[in-house]
Amino acid sequence: MSNSIHPAEVPFMVFADQDGNIFEDTRYEVVGRSGFDVYPLSPEDFIEVPFGSDMLTLPGRLPYGLHIESGEIELREDVQAVASLNAPAYTQLFSAAFATQDEAPTLPLYAYTAVGWYNGKFYTTAVRIDPDDRQDLENFDREHIWDVTRKRLEEQPNNRLVQHLGNNCSLKYCCPAARNFFMGRWEAPIPVSPACNSNCLGCISFQPKEHDLTSPQDRLDFIPTVAEIVEYTLPHLEKADRPIVSFGQGCEGEPLLVWQTIRDVIVELRKHTNRGIINLNTNGSKPKAVEELFKVGLNSMRISTNSLRKSIYESYYLPNNYSFEDVVESAKIARKYNGWVSINYFTFPGMTDHPEEVSALKKFIRESDINMVQWRNFNIDPDWYLGKLGVADLPQGYGIRNVMEQLKQEFPHLAYGYFNPPAEVQEHYNKLRIK
Repeated sequence: MSNSIHPAEVPFMVFADQDGNIFEDTRYEVVGRSGFDVYPLSPEDFIEVPFGSDMLTLPGRLPYGLHIESGEIELREDVQAVASLNAPAYTQLFSAAFATQDEAPTLPLYAYTAVGWYNGKFYTTAVRIDPDDRQDLENFDREHIWDVTRKRLEEQPNNRLVQHLGNNCSLKYCCPAARNFFMGRWEAPIPVSPACNSNCLGCISFQPKEHDLTSPQDRLDFIPTVAEIVEYTLPHLEKADRPIVSFGQGCEGEPLLVWQTIRDVIVELRKHTNRGIINLNTNGSKPKAVEELFKVGLNSMRISTNSLRKSIYESYYLPNNYSFEDVVESAKIARKYNGWVSINYFTFPGMTDHPEEVSALKKFIRESDINMVQWRNFNIDPDWYLGKLGVADLPQGYGIRNVMEQLKQEFPHLAYGYFNPPAEVQEHYNKLRIK
């Protein structure tokens, strides 16, 4: 892919005027932010902005740039900062470098990656971490999606979950997982729980008014029946290419709160087919429930986390009636049953590569024996997040790319990605473990 090609030089800084028009400034090079600090970059830090990405203007944020003649990093005080919201499968290496002004609005729940302009193209500080093309925009034809979604909605008018996935997820929010389901391929979502036992600062389906944030989607408001779930997931497992069905989606709460329903669905599905992967996306809060699900045939589990440090984890998740230790225990239990375990690791330059975080991550990998790290971009206003955690100062981090390389050297069997892998990928990495 052309997105793997680095520019010959560090791209020029870009900025926006008050009308949202974006310009390059050839007096400055792009710089990147990690934590609170701003750093000069090299051409190897950049790739072309992937197809399907968006350019974002950042109100109340002033951009930094490296003045080419003086060699000094300077703050531009008369323009707005710009960031790239990169397409799925690409993990950011540096955040957009900006200073937040007083009274600036809290940024929406997106990941703000450094971006610049060189030789007629936008470039961003990211790597493609997953070769799977399941969410590449070129694979989605809007007219076709509309046709197949409407057809399924008409065929199953009484299935509340199919109606939710069609009217809300596929047609309203353009959710790639829902759209793939209606096109009969790859990973199909199973939202199942309207309630949650976490109060995540960056929750995308519920935000308290005092946070001054708007959730980008509405939360599921019912618990589907076993019959409703099996009605559409069984044909998907039987017929789809690289089939996965996944409990736990962004439009719901925590699926382990209705683990008995999930258990009964798994039992019913496995009466009819052994094909495909049954996956659970979860906060991992209920180890005993996790054990019951793997006993009846759950294949894989992805645990979401912003950190492997207890204090940072609990400051973000604000858990109700569970602890970070429960999350770790859930991972260990899943591996005891030979389940595939990933962490959905919210990658934040300056925090993810913090020396204490890297030590905690390595300890967790050694003790829990997980299979995969999904390096997911953290959709959150960086200054708002650090303020909520009470973090006022950070040491220089190792760098996101360096952390990825460190882990590969120490844990060569560890899979990297952005998505839940199909059976073929799991089998490949399981063979590496045996070797």
